[in-house]
Formats: sequence, structure tokens, C-alpha cells
Amino acid sequence: ILKVGSFPPNNFGLFDITGNVWEWTSDFYGDDYYKASPVENPKGPQSGRFRVIRGGSWHSGAMCVQTYYRNGLPISWVDFGVGFRCVRNVK
Repeated sequence: ILKVGSFPPNNFGLFDITGNVWEWTSDFYGDDYYKASPVENPKGPQSGRFRVIRGGSWHSGAMCVQTYYRNGLPISWVDFGVGFRCVRNVK
């Protein structure tokens, strides 16, 4: 795991968006949902047993750290390569 800010920011000025640990999102995961979902900010299915993880981790392949890549895990999953990011709206 790398120190925060180890790499330059992305084009939006954001640091450390991918690659440390997979990050849980609030979206439910559906295998077929994203094939027909909105391009911008897809919300995922309304319910399910799996939640979306994104961002890849330090032990993921290069494909997994692409910002568009997502996967699903059971809600009760615990793993050293999965975490979360605290966020807040900025006005």
C-alpha cells in the first residue's frame, strides 16, 4: 500500500483514485445491468445480494484499475484487498 499522494493527480485534480484497495460503492451489482445502463453515473440494480467494488487493488491486474471496471462481491465479504473511501459533497 502506497502513501497518499504518491502519484500525480488525474485530469480532474484527484489523487489516488485507483490501485490501493478495491472500494465498495453503494450500488448493487448486476452482471447484465451495465450493458444497457446510462453512460453517466449508472446507479445499478434496485436490489441484490452483491455490491459493486471498483478501483482495483495493489494485487489486481492492470485491467482492474481502469476507472470503468467494476465487479461485484457479496455484501458480507471481508478481504485485505477491499476497503472504502470516505467522501462528502463539496459545494
